[in-house]
Amino acid sequence: MNTLKFISILIHLIVLPNILSAQAVRIETPDHLATDDDLVSSPPTAKVSHAEPLFIDLIRDLGARKGEKEWNVGLGITDNVQFDRYDALIEYEFAPINRLGLEIEFPFSLYYRSTDTGLSSNIPVSQLNSLKLAAQYTCFVSERWKSSLAMGYLHEFELKPIRTFDRIPALKGHLYSPFLVAAKCWGHGLHSLIYTGPLIERETSTRQFVLGWQTNLSGHFMLPGTRNFVGLEINQRKMDDQQQWVLRPQMRLGLAENLLVGIVAGIPTRRQTERLSSFLRLIYEPGHRHKSHQRSI
Repeated sequence: MNTLKFISILIHLIVLPNILSAQAVRIETPDHLATDDDLVSSPPTAKVSHAEPLFIDLIRDLGARKGEKEWNVGLGITDNVQFDRYDALIEYEFAPINRLGLEIEFPFSLYYRSTDTGLSSNIPVSQLNSLKLAAQYTCFVSERWKSSLAMGYLHEFELKPIRTFDRIPALKGHLYSPFLVAAKCWGHGLHSLIYTGPLIERETSTRQFVLGWQTNLSGHFMLPGTRNFVGLEINQRKMDDQQQWVLRPQMRLGLAENLLVGIVAGIPTRRQTERLSSFLRLIYEPGHRHKSHQRSI
């Protein structure tokens, strides 16, 4: 309940001031002088340039425009005390219509025993973890108030190790993840974003449901006239009474007009099962030119 109250307060801080300010503008402006700029919601092609977190990224840019597409390749390593986990992902996202983003992702994990321990622990099997399909629709964009609001849904088909496919069904379970995104640019290159929603996991063998919640907060400073930024992402995840917070300082650099690289460090607040981690994300946007970053939005 405390988490829900905290999320509600954050959303109010991001969205409510804009709506109240917009109402004030409408009251003070005579009807015959009102213009499109006085409206809270901008046209379907409107888009505010927000700083997107690098670890738990969005399905597509908020206010995505038809035809946008993006490839992501991610590589990471996590120290899990008794073993090291090497993660990799391949991700493709695109916008078939204005404001709608779709995504498909294949995450992999490789596990190796740590060299600093002689314990013969149960090391997980290296495998293709799952198939992720997701959609996100930006339902509110205000260029005047530099804010965006979106809702979406991610469905993860959790897989069993490939070597067992010939003996047992490949599907291990499902993860249902509806989410809400609210973002605001505060000016002078400062950006904030919240990505939050419930997590519902269901195993195919037991058909039991496990309920959880995730809250991902981020704040960034984007260098004027560029797409480069530095910032902090905070990931909170609670599943079956187990909760973990991870702080992720990060930076993004533009290597070319349509090629960027993101570098992330992971610092968990509790280190019983997970220590430090690192993650690198390569972002390629074929055939797409960014002009909006030249404006200080």
